[in-house]
Amino acid sequence: MNQKGASIYAYGTDAYKKSGSAKLKTEVVSLKTENAKVTVNIKKRKEMSRSPLYYKYDIAKYDLHPGYEFPDFLQPLIPRGTPEYVDSGQRYVERIVRALYYFKQCALIGPSGTGKTHITYLVAELTGLPLWEVNCGLQTSSYDLIGRFIGLGKENWVDGQVTSWLRYGGLLYLDEANMMKQDVATRLNPVLDTRGHLVLTEKDNEVVVRHPYAYLIISMNPFSAEFAGTKPLNAAFRRRMSVWINFDYESVGERISQKEVELLMKRAQIDEDTAYKIIRVGAEMRRQYKAGDLPYGPSIGDLIHWAILIKDGADPISAAEETIVALTSDSAEVQADVRRLVLSVFKGS
Repeated sequence: MNQKGASIYAYGTDAYKKSGSAKLKTEVVSLKTENAKVTVNIKKRKEMSRSPLYYKYDIAKYDLHPGYEFPDFLQPLIPRGTPEYVDSGQRYVERIVRALYYFKQCALIGPSGTGKTHITYLVAELTGLPLWEVNCGLQTSSYDLIGRFIGLGKENWVDGQVTSWLRYGGLLYLDEANMMKQDVATRLNPVLDTRGHLVLTEKDNEVVVRHPYAYLIISMNPFSAEFAGTKPLNAAFRRRMSVWINFDYESVGERISQKEVELLMKRAQIDEDTAYKIIRVGAEMRRQYKAGDLPYGPSIGDLIHWAILIKDGADPISAAEETIVALTSDSAEVQADVRRLVLSVFKGS
């Protein structure tokens, strides 16, 4: 008797759990019996490499694709090497993964620079999900997301990001979701409720059923006149988001996060005093941004860029000119305000 293709999953030993090494998927290459003796030839191959950060977060109980390995052609879509996300006990990673596990979709809301996109990449990497990313905007059409025919006739159909996600699974990330046009949001409604499918009216009404391991995260800034192009989220679409997670900066105004200071020291290899001053500048800029006095509040990544130039030997003031000052605005007046803030912290003037 010969049998091929049956799969056996070995879910790891204590050594695997401690080391974070890959799970092994064992494939039965051949199986035969002779004189009541069974001989099994087993081929081992890697199923999925765990991120070094996997065991930093309490997410092992929320397996988002149990016993299932995404096809090889989707493996490049799984993020690699995403830095850790620093918070002060909000447990954002665990809450997002939990929401996906129970409800398949959730929404992240908060000002620019609070790490919503960063944490989405991290969640995709930790859970081994291919990431389909859409930067929503006023020019994003349903054709971009759903698909279209190219060329003449109806021979060459190309799936959009949403349709590909529905067919193959993974994590769909809709960034700046409250900038989507009404017709785009409406097309997604049947996908996100109990129907769980998309009707391709453009393609002879083909019905694309949502993959069992297809998850969705949307992110957006709070609706306000400050964010050009944003509008209140479509009510029907909004109701389909089971969990809403609010993000804010770790350090704002007088509140300085020691974790952000330590992260800056670690990532840029700078001393504590310099790291603290950089975070102080960032915290005050964020406060002014939230108050409407600055057009942008820096992310931790922005502050790391500043710190890296200092580590390379640049003067803190000069490094700020090349990074944080120029980044905030093209306005000479706004840049002057940021420059004065940098000087007051680093020079005491």
